[in-house]
Amino acid sequence: MTRITFEQKLDTIFRVEKGDEGITSIARSLNFTNTELIHFWIGKYHLHGPESLKKSYTRYSIEDKLYILNYMNENRLSDIETAVHFNLPTPGTIRKWRISLKNVSVDTLFLKEKGHKKLKKDNSKKGKSQNFEEGSLEALRAENEQLRMENAFLKKLNSLVQEKGKLKRKTWHK
Repeated sequence: MTRITFEQKLDTIFRVEKGDEGITSIARSLNFTNTELIHFWIGKYHLHGPESLKKSYTRYSIEDKLYILNYMNENRLSDIETAVHFNLPTPGTIRKWRISLKNVSVDTLFLKEKGHKKLKKDNSKKGKSQNFEEGSLEALRAENEQLRMENAFLKKLNSLVQEKGKLKRKTWHK
């Protein structure tokens, strides 16, 4: 699907409101398979104004995500209605949150840090006594968490390797 500009969105809304064309034919002219996105644009336009149709990059906290999902369930709103109400970029944003909450856990809703983590220089001149002094409770917890993640990664890698080996053996026997 090609990117739709702000002007194209406004033009689409004006075409629908003018009433000369049906919303389905307008959707086809934009190569859309359904009218969902057009209804979404119209709702945002009427509730939040034309500026809401511009591209935005908002990051939502875990509390915001859970509040929005809870509001949606309590008021029995659709993804589109909820996205319009909270001025979200797309209804797909809510779908992603619901799927990640349903399939995995609340942890997937947490904000992820963007960019690369900076590597710390390892100063080999420091003695073990200095490292022990710096080994505060927070540092030990962080190291423990890092080791847990590495362990989980290695377990997953091992299971994938074993699964691949089983698949190879099955194909040899045929």
